[in-house]
Amino acid sequence: MYDSGVKRIMTALENEVLTTLTALETAVEQIRTANPKPDLQVLLRRLDELTARLPPSTEPNLLHYLHKKSYQKARLLLQGRDAENARGRCE
Repeated sequence: MYDSGVKRIMTALENEVLTTLTALETAVEQIRTANPKPDLQVLLRRLDELTARLPPSTEPNLLHYLHKKSYQKARLLLQGRDAENARGRCE
């Protein structure tokens, strides 16, 4: 769902992106304490693959966040919390 005032159902691909973003965030949080260390490269490659598969009709802000590697912003948008995203200089 997006925070644009209109509720929208996420596609299966967008749901995969959200799941991977959440896994990445969890792995980053565990990096100092986990043994063995989580392999962030696997998750980052997966996000690149999923991003490349998103159609042009995908919400423009989501594409922007993913292409700029603003993964927390992408996660918030997919969770319907885009209003929490601070506006950057590139807008």
